[in-house]
Amino acid sequence: MNSYETVFIATPVLSDLQVKELVDKFQGVITENGGQIVNVEEWGLKKLEYPIQKKTTGFYVFLEFTGEGSLIETLETQYRRDERVIRFLTFKQDKYAQEYAAKRRAKLAHKTTEE
Repeated sequence: MNSYETVFIATPVLSDLQVKELVDKFQGVITENGGQIVNVEEWGLKKLEYPIQKKTTGFYVFLEFTGEGSLIETLETQYRRDERVIRFLTFKQDKYAQEYAAKRRAKLAHKTTEE
C-alpha cells in the first residue's frame, strides 16, 4: 500500500453542510476502493492566488490516505465529474514525506489537546 496526500478546492458558494457532504463523498470513494483514511483536515474558506472559474475564494480540504495506485485514477475521475470541485492535486508520499506528515499530525494533535 502506498501513502498519498490530496488537496481539493471546493467552490465557495457551498454551505458548511455541503462541504462536509463533499468530504464524506470522497472519503467514501477512497474506502470503497480499498483505501484507508489516515487524516482529514478542512482548512476552510481561503483566498485563491488567482481566479479559478471566476471565483476568488474556495474551501480547501486536505486528505491523507493509503491505497493502491489504481485508487488514484478512480478518485481523480470523481473529482473531475463533481462540478463543486474547482481544483485538486494528489501525490504519492515518499518516506520523508511520510515522516513529516506523522510529525505534523502529532504536532496538530498536541496543539488541539492544549486548547
